Amino acid sequence: MDNLALIEAFGDFKEIKNISKIDLMAIIEDSLKTLLRKRYDSDDHFDVIVNPDKGDFQIFLNKTIVEDEMSEDDDLEIEISEVRKIDSTFEVGEEYTQEIEVANLGRRSILTLKQILATKIQEHFNASLYEQFKDRIGQIIIGEVHHIRHKHVILLDDEDNEFILPKENQIPSDFFKKGESIKGIVESVDFRGSKPQIIVSRTAPKFLEELLELEIPEIQDGTIILKKVVRIPGEKAKIAVDAYDDRIDPVGACVGVKGSRIHGVVRELKNENIDVIQWSKNPEIFVKRALGNIIINKIEINEESNYALVYTPVEEISKVIGKQGQNIKLASWLTGYEIDVYRETSDDDDVELREFSDEIEAWIIDEFKKVGLMTARSVLDKDTDALLKIVDLEEETIDDVKNILREELEG
Repeated sequence: MDNLALIEAFGDFKEIKNISKIDLMAIIEDSLKTLLRKRYDSDDHFDVIVNPDKGDFQIFLNKTIVEDEMSEDDDLEIEISEVRKIDSTFEVGEEYTQEIEVANLGRRSILTLKQILATKIQEHFNASLYEQFKDRIGQIIIGEVHHIRHKHVILLDDEDNEFILPKENQIPSDFFKKGESIKGIVESVDFRGSKPQIIVSRTAPKFLEELLELEIPEIQDGTIILKKVVRIPGEKAKIAVDAYDDRIDPVGACVGVKGSRIHGVVRELKNENIDVIQWSKNPEIFVKRALGNIIINKIEINEESNYALVYTPVEEISKVIGKQGQNIKLASWLTGYEIDVYRETSDDDDVELREFSDEIEAWIIDEFKKVGLMTARSVLDKDTDALLKIVDLEEETIDDVKNILREELEG
């Protein structure tokens, strides 16, 4: 096999891996030097010249000319009588340069060279893939479902690059079919062994940000600013937006007429409910907007501890808390304030549960607060069976708490 044929043997591989001729030549040069080091322990006496225009290469061995019968290494030395058959002007001590054909290195060396080339081409591809996608972290990719496995889904893009969508990065209601085209963002790119592993996500808040940017031109051009995005994947999300120009309604621009602009995003997120909120630097206004269209009588803000206490009528409490506590949780994430709700009641003797923190463990109080039970009276008004259905507590624990509350309120 001549040099040109050896290069052409890797033509198909070159096309598959999208390696340029220049890069391929550099890999061939490096591979040849690796082979020479394996064969001769060193490549110091060799010159390798690769011609990318011709798609060819040459190997030259530089031998030292020695006296007859004084050669100790025929690979690196040549006797004067032999070299003078070629050129009578050579002298002992000079260098004689001889071109080496790859075929003359032997069949085993050619096979070794092929293995080295294949390995280095794969290393080049892996490095290129890593560099390409590490700069795309946080960007949307579109992939076709190639394999569906128990813990993850494997996607392939148009260039057959492989992505992994783990189960925990899938929206709970996601259901994929082989061959289906889906979107996600590049979450991380890391080497697993010698191969880069590209992890994508459909649950990250950044995925929602990127989808909004695709659908809403004003976000793309910077007219509208996405201040913050929080979400419970597949359930509910809240986004805070603002505009540089006071004449622009950022909420209306994002939602569109009858929800036309936000509809595509909601559909992609499996009908995730999205609240679009206008950002405000005033924390009271921002907290109120974040909680939604709810009657709020008063908000007390403690900026040092990032705490907000919201006073609302009894009939509004379920709206403030939301399904499974989602509304108040997302509002807290969005604003950066821990939000508590004080349920206003006509009973003067009612006491907030947090006042019992020295008698009732904090995690137990939190369980009641998750379902909107903020005061002693609100807990006592429900029977134990009803409480067992809505809070994750043992019956004995509920009875103990009720006894503590009853003693306080009834003296």
